[in-house]
Amino acid sequence: MPQHTDIKDLSLKGLELFQLCAQRGSLQAVASETGLSASTVSHHLRSLEETLRVELFDHSRRPLVLTPKGKIFLRNIDNALHDLRKAKSEAAAGNMSEASYLRVGTIEDFDSDIIPALAVSLFETMPNCDFLYHTDFSHTIVQMLRNRQLDIGIAAESTERTRDFIDRPLLRDPFVLVCPKNVDRSPREIVSGGADLPFLRFSSNLFIARQIEAQLRRMDITQPHRFECGNNQTLLAMVAAGTGWTITTPLLFSRARRFHSDVDMHRFPGKGFARTLALLANTDCSRSVLDLVDTTIRNLILETVIAPFHRSNSWLTDSFKLID
Repeated sequence: MPQHTDIKDLSLKGLELFQLCAQRGSLQAVASETGLSASTVSHHLRSLEETLRVELFDHSRRPLVLTPKGKIFLRNIDNALHDLRKAKSEAAAGNMSEASYLRVGTIEDFDSDIIPALAVSLFETMPNCDFLYHTDFSHTIVQMLRNRQLDIGIAAESTERTRDFIDRPLLRDPFVLVCPKNVDRSPREIVSGGADLPFLRFSSNLFIARQIEAQLRRMDITQPHRFECGNNQTLLAMVAAGTGWTITTPLLFSRARRFHSDVDMHRFPGKGFARTLALLANTDCSRSVLDLVDTTIRNLILETVIAPFHRSNSWLTDSFKLID
């Protein structure tokens, strides 16, 4: 009679490490990601293979390559592991104080005021939870979610958004023109090159830069490339020094308070355009925890950024707002 594997002999840790190794193709990459040693990861894989009496990887090849039986096994356990993670997450979040681990990634746009306040609020609500906060570019946050290195992320939405996330649009952040104080030209003249000031750009590898360039092309406006920078603070420092003008957003502008007295912010001339910031999560993330983060960060954005801007710049009322 054929021998059958008893389910109690299967280790959940071994199954999760097998799934990660299949996705990454490297023991060392999985070891770095999980904080385990490569030998420990290898031990779990070997134990799993011995329990199943099947070779799941071709161990003679690098990077790791699944055997045909390994591919079948991976396909069969993917959904099961998803359901297990979701069940575990929901069970832990039934009582928020019992939640044990949460990894949150965010773009730097929120890291000065909003994320510190979010961290304090979540720590008070989930005192037994271990937190990891990571700041990076939007495309990196999305990739880390895809690789299950994060549970929740806040990033700018793009056309590259995948369907394998929970995606909650959070904030409409319109583009605005910022120039040195008291420039004697209209916003339209400045954008068209009539102010004798160079356009200071975001680095071309950033999604925000691609949005801005696409809008300028639609307006049939071409500006020479004189200066590019991936840091909004540096761009506004250059504008405050009188060296040029830039296109940014109210949220980013709010983070550069030290330069506000030396610059003017204007509505973007012509047809307005905006970026959308979204709250993203893996599908097995606890809905209770996601709802808590969603509600908390919306309140913080409204109180910290939107309300003050609506008071000082009423022309932003209809365009700079939370998305219901």
